[in-house]
Amino acid sequence: MNDGAKAGPSHWRLYSLIGLMTFLWALNFIVAKFAVRQIPPLMAAGLRTGLAGILILPIYFWERKTKGVAAWTKADVPMLMFLGMFGVALNQLFFVLGISRTSVAHAAIMIGITPILVLAIASAIGQESLSAGKLLGMALALAGVVALQFSPSKGAVTTVAGDFFIFLASVTFALFTVMGKRVVGNFSSITINTFAYVGGGLFLLPLTLWQSVGFPFQQLSWATWASVLYMAAFPSVLCYLIYYYALTYIPASRVSAFSYLQPLLATLLAIPLLGENPTTSLVAGGCLVLVGVFVAERG
Repeated sequence: MNDGAKAGPSHWRLYSLIGLMTFLWALNFIVAKFAVRQIPPLMAAGLRTGLAGILILPIYFWERKTKGVAAWTKADVPMLMFLGMFGVALNQLFFVLGISRTSVAHAAIMIGITPILVLAIASAIGQESLSAGKLLGMALALAGVVALQFSPSKGAVTTVAGDFFIFLASVTFALFTVMGKRVVGNFSSITINTFAYVGGGLFLLPLTLWQSVGFPFQQLSWATWASVLYMAAFPSVLCYLIYYYALTYIPASRVSAFSYLQPLLATLLAIPLLGENPTTSLVAGGCLVLVGVFVAERG
C-alpha cells in the first residue's frame, strides 16, 4: 500500500534519497559556518546564490526541451522575481549573516520554526484557518524560541542578533512558500527555482561585486571554495530536485516529516566538526520548538 501515491521507484530508493537530502541540508549548516570564517557573509550569500543559478540553468533548459513545460510570459516575471528575492536572495542573505553570529544548534532550531511562520502568514491572508491545536502548537514553538535565548551552546558563540537574522531567513522563506502557492500550479518546481536562484543572484550581484573589490581571493583555501560550491550545488539544487522527485511518489506530509531530523542532525554534526556542545536548556528549547511544529501541522 502506498496511500494513493503514484507507482514508481522502490520505497528503499525513495527513502534513501530523502535521507540523503535531509543529511545534505543538515550538513549545510556546518559548511556555511566554515565558509563565513574566511568569506564575508554578504559575499558568501551572493556567491552561493549566483553559482546555484548557473548550475540550475542547464536543468531548466533540459526540462523545457524534453518535457515541454508551460512557458512563462512577461506578465509572470514580476511574481517569479518577487519569489526569487524573498525565497533566495533575502533568505540566503539573512541565513549567512545569522550563521556567522550564532551557533549551528541555534540556527538549525530557528530554521525549524519555518512551518509555524508559514501557518501564521497563510492564516493572516486567509489561505488557512487557525484551530485550537494549531494555536497550541504555535505557542509551544514560541516558548521554545524564548528558551533558546537562555541556552548558549558550549564552545560556540551565540548572539540575539544572530538568532534574529536566522529568524528573518525563516520569515522570507515562509513568504516564498505562501506566495509560491499562487503560481505553483502554473509552472514546474524547476522553473520556479530557476527564477528564484537566477533572479536572486542578479539581485545580490551589486552587493557581491562591492564586497569583491580588494578582497584577497588568492588567500582562500581550497576547502573554503569547496564550501561555497557545496552550498550552491547540494542544498540549493540537488536537494530540491530530490524533494520534488519524492513528492511525485510519496505524500507531502510523509516527505516533510523528515524535516524534523534536520535540527537534530545539524546539532550532532556540530559537536565533532565544530566543537559545539549543546546544553540541557538548549535541548529543552529545541524539543519545545519541534513538538510545537508537530502539533501545529496536525492541529
